Amino acid sequence: MAALRVLIQAHRTLINGQHSASWARCCWFASHVQYSTAYNTDEKTFDKILIANRGEIACRVIKTCKKMGIKTVAVHSDVDSAAVHVKMADEAVCVGPAPTSKSYLNMDAIMEAIRKTGAQAVHPGYGFLSENKEFARRLAAENVTFIGPDTHAIQAMGDKIESKLLAKNAKVNTIPGFDGVVKDTDEAVRIAREIGYPVMIKASAGGGGKGMRIAWDDEETREGFRFSAQEAASSFGDDRLLIEKFIDNPRHIEIQVLADKHGNTLWLNERECSIQRRNQKVIEEAPSTFLDPETRKEMGEQAVALAKAVKYSSAGTVEFLVDSKKNFYFLEMNTRLQVEHPITECITGLDLVQEMIRVAKGYPLKHRQADVPINGWAVECRVYAEDPYKSFGLPSIGRLSQYQEPLHLPGVRVDSGIQEGSDISIYYDPMISKLVTHGSTRAEALQRMEHALDHYVIRGVTHNIPLLREVIINSRFIKGDITTKFLPEVYPDGFKGHNLTTQEKNELLATTASLYVAVQIRSHHFLNNTRVPIAKNDLNLWDLSIMLDGTTHSISVRKQKDNFSVEVDGTKVNVSSEWNLSSPLLSVSIDDTLKTIQCLNRDAAGNFGIQFLGTVYKLQVLPKHAAELNKYMPEKVEEDTSSILRSPMPGTVVAVSVKPGDMVSEGQEICVIEAMKMQNSMTAAKTAKVVAVHCKPGETVGEGDLLVQLE
Repeated sequence: MAALRVLIQAHRTLINGQHSASWARCCWFASHVQYSTAYNTDEKTFDKILIANRGEIACRVIKTCKKMGIKTVAVHSDVDSAAVHVKMADEAVCVGPAPTSKSYLNMDAIMEAIRKTGAQAVHPGYGFLSENKEFARRLAAENVTFIGPDTHAIQAMGDKIESKLLAKNAKVNTIPGFDGVVKDTDEAVRIAREIGYPVMIKASAGGGGKGMRIAWDDEETREGFRFSAQEAASSFGDDRLLIEKFIDNPRHIEIQVLADKHGNTLWLNERECSIQRRNQKVIEEAPSTFLDPETRKEMGEQAVALAKAVKYSSAGTVEFLVDSKKNFYFLEMNTRLQVEHPITECITGLDLVQEMIRVAKGYPLKHRQADVPINGWAVECRVYAEDPYKSFGLPSIGRLSQYQEPLHLPGVRVDSGIQEGSDISIYYDPMISKLVTHGSTRAEALQRMEHALDHYVIRGVTHNIPLLREVIINSRFIKGDITTKFLPEVYPDGFKGHNLTTQEKNELLATTASLYVAVQIRSHHFLNNTRVPIAKNDLNLWDLSIMLDGTTHSISVRKQKDNFSVEVDGTKVNVSSEWNLSSPLLSVSIDDTLKTIQCLNRDAAGNFGIQFLGTVYKLQVLPKHAAELNKYMPEKVEEDTSSILRSPMPGTVVAVSVKPGDMVSEGQEICVIEAMKMQNSMTAAKTAKVVAVHCKPGETVGEGDLLVQLE
């Protein structure tokens, strides 16, 4: 019945003329209903819920509310007026301009929206006001239900200092550190020395990797204290910091808990979240390859003990660091729905949003600990609008000119809040979606993820799919040999894309050559022949020259009916495809192995951008006689980047540390750019005199904008 109701709603959506992406999202619940608990329609909860959030998590909550027959209210900033979550909700209220402090963090405006719409409850999602005790208190004062824990639990677990003390009292393993607020940089250095390097400096009220720095010496402690305090103030309005021992080479494993108001608490297995960059999760999976049943049970029971100690109710997550000997230490408790909750839903069959709504209304949990299964394996990739070649991911902004989610593949779930034409702006987190695959085994889930990434079409912004795909096929990752240092260890010089084997390189060259020939033949057949001067006896045999990564390759292509026999530097490769050039996805058979590639761009000069095995390669294809002439073309002189500093990302200038005439040393900080609430220090590439400064604090800059010129 739940699936039928969703299909009816989807049919109405189509009748109303809304975007086809809405239909795809409605169909997700129909085709993946086995992941969700059937809802009892006789169980009365709320008539109307306001979602105090945006993007994919707002859409996620709305989906469950629709399944439960609950009307929804979306809040939005002025720049989000046409966002997907606004279209999906039954009602929508603008709560202010783009900056989060004036909209999604604007409690007065959100409270007014609640009064205006008559919403009986609020789901906060994650981030923004989800762990704000003042917001929960104000809701309670107006008899509006907060779908989450009470203010006591939010206060206790939201403050890392208080939560650590509570964890100790609840007999939960904790990390050695300083149990108090660090006052200034001098005290930070003193405490760090007492604990022993390395140490972790982090925001007391923080989360999501913001306001966190690792320090290995006194200088890094001073710098880390400054940046962490600034990020914490910007992200949470609270610059208090704490310091604790940094556990080298740990795994980040968390336990999902679910508790009601009647004293019942469950642990819903674990999630492995060790693949991170800048302390932010990138890939998660459930369960973990590392835990044995005994350790899993012990971690689960400690998580439950902590939840009970704080009288927790709702869904929450207890995070642990786990060392190589399976010793585990309490890190923090997030008193909200986690970004990565879908993988727990996949392996347990529970709809966590539905459970949160039921608990908020006062119903007891319907399950016992023995009822919680581990059904197969689930993997989640966080797809971001960012450049993975810059520090494993600096934000990218732009409009999605083309967008297709791989929902047609088996075992695939996509939680997103965007559609074709959506803008990825500087104001909010650059996440595009959470791509989730579920299989009976880990190998099947990873194989499905590989196929899903290949079939994901994203145009208009730079994205991190190349990095995601490389990680899931990496031999260390496949073996489960991972820690939170995985990315810098596997890519010590930064991510460079897929390293092609000789066979893969030949396949890429042969496929691109075949695509070029297919385009030329189609042009010859369908355009004015005089514009494509190809003699008829030349249509079946082509001698080409392809430039890839600065190397020229001789290619011979022979057309044989629907196939191409390609000789690449003396190696033969057979290629066949329907060459549907109107589709962003090309299904190509290479030596009888089917692969999906994407042609991002091609032009009359023979330049191709091909996404192959996740990475985008730039190739130039020319007939041999044209290639001979091409060598006489003048080369473009590369810009001397050692004498200038350009912004590597869009953001806001927080501080400028130099002025014209100053001498700077190599590695010295020149300015600080804030992007998506993260502080990034821009440094000098050489020792030189500052000639000109082209930015000032508070100014917004784009990617590539000139910041400073050096002599």
